[in-house]
Amino acid sequence: MKDNCVTQDQTIKDSVQGGWVEHMPAPMRPYLRLSRYDRPIGFWLLALPGWIGICFAALSVGFSSADVKWAVLIGIGAVAMRGAGCTYNDIVDRDLDKQVERTALRPLPAGSVTVKQAWLWLVMQCLVGLAVLAFFPRLAQIIALSSVVLVTAYPFMKRITYWPQAWLGLTFNWAVLVAYTAKTGAVSLPLFLLYVGLVFWTIGYDTIYACQDVEDDALIGVKSTARLFGKRTKLGVGLCYIASLVLIGYALFVMSHNVYSLLYAVPFALHLFWQVWKFEPNNAKLCLSLFKSNRTAGLLLVFGLALPSLANLL
Repeated sequence: MKDNCVTQDQTIKDSVQGGWVEHMPAPMRPYLRLSRYDRPIGFWLLALPGWIGICFAALSVGFSSADVKWAVLIGIGAVAMRGAGCTYNDIVDRDLDKQVERTALRPLPAGSVTVKQAWLWLVMQCLVGLAVLAFFPRLAQIIALSSVVLVTAYPFMKRITYWPQAWLGLTFNWAVLVAYTAKTGAVSLPLFLLYVGLVFWTIGYDTIYACQDVEDDALIGVKSTARLFGKRTKLGVGLCYIASLVLIGYALFVMSHNVYSLLYAVPFALHLFWQVWKFEPNNAKLCLSLFKSNRTAGLLLVFGLALPSLANLL
């Protein structure tokens, strides 16, 4: 099928303009767009919780040679499963996407792939994810497969609740549970505190992202925390980020029983405060930029958690 609906002059609004996807052969481009290869921030935001989980576990058990393997597998798995999740999301949302300016040029509403072709592409990506999962220990495999319920239900949440961002947070941060158990072979209270803290981080940054679609969402009846918070969206994002920092800080304290461990999250905290300071809910371009900046925020948390263990290796 010819990709005659989306050209280089009609790239999807929040994609990387002029990126490598736009230079691939025309028959491949719709599938790459279904998987959001033209919007790589999602791969980062799915992989980062896994890397955070590895570094968090290292605070108690240190780094090992296996951690490189876990980190690489999490990265590959994030690419495969984020692509699969986005493909599934677009299949479910294809009629809604036609009615939203930002999403109307996605492959399914634009007609550049069929629903059957999208399902086949989804299966192929899931097979890659399963191949990656085969390298993980049994407990981590069980936990990873448990996320299927969250992933399957997510596209429907914006139809029934004003908190789809919370469901996304539960889904997107599941890798922290998988990574931690792969490294330690167990779960713990600090792990669950960290997980919930990361969920609040996701609610905050995805609320910023949802501000781009508030008007269209209101017209078609799609719910979001951006619509729920309304004129208090900046306050809502700030409170979500504060909740995230409190829970992550408490997880660090319970893990180490040392108040100085809170310093590991300071760079991450400063970045979140900077986002709230800059945030203007009515500025769509700024909202997208701040949302994407959470790659930096997540990397700051990874490095902050990794530094103590790296220092012990020197």
